[in-house]
Amino acid sequence: MARPPKYRAPALEKGLGILELIARETVPLSLSEISQKLGRSKSEIFRMIVALETLGYIARPEGDEGYRITNRLFMLGMAQPPIRSLQDTALPVMQAVANTVMQSCHLVVPVDDEIVVIARVDSPGDIGYAVRLGHKRPINLTASGAVLFAFQAEDTQVRWLRRLRKRKDFDEPSFLARVRKVRKDGYIRLRSSRVPSVTDISVPLFQGETPIATIVMPYVEQTPVIAPIEQATAVLLKAAREIGPLLGLGSSPLVASEASAPSRKRGRRIR
Repeated sequence: MARPPKYRAPALEKGLGILELIARETVPLSLSEISQKLGRSKSEIFRMIVALETLGYIARPEGDEGYRITNRLFMLGMAQPPIRSLQDTALPVMQAVANTVMQSCHLVVPVDDEIVVIARVDSPGDIGYAVRLGHKRPINLTASGAVLFAFQAEDTQVRWLRRLRKRKDFDEPSFLARVRKVRKDGYIRLRSSRVPSVTDISVPLFQGETPIATIVMPYVEQTPVIAPIEQATAVLLKAAREIGPLLGLGSSPLVASEASAPSRKRGRRIR
């Protein structure tokens, strides 16, 4: 049996429970909805809601009574040295890529069974496609997710698959077929399911043998063509090869829970 915690902090646990609940929701939640979902009375959580709003961790969109999570926790996470180091190393190279092919670039890392955008460089041209920092999507629905999954150690793939199989939108045969192609090609080009004129090009960034991030280029079809998609892909792959050695060797704290020793075999579970 699990031993009960030696010390309790009920107020802190209550506040974290509220933050986790609001963070999981795709729409703002009212005080009544938060109360109902947490099984606590409104009077019990009201002061905590006010405190979290005052401190800037949650906010109410203008004209809405519901609360949403702000980017304050995200910015705190971005202040961690390993992430700053990754950003500092990758951003100058990403800027050079954007200047060369006139397309935007995003830096993406895995968090549980999702990918998160932690940095971006906008297209220097008149046309480009970008998403906000902190944007999250399930691994199975993204180009970066397939790339990150493809080169993980076998035990990591098993853990990620276990999570993904709980999702209603997980098409396992299609996802694994995509992963096999990534392992063969070393990158992926995937037509966006949201924006028909965009094709996501994603390449892995390795620290040692562990894929810790990807660079994604949401390639926008333009007329006249400034850089063909084949040229853009080649430039992105070259950028990844430049960044990798600068990150050094060893496991990355960015994905410490999923990192593996270089001696582990990778991807054997994929057939």
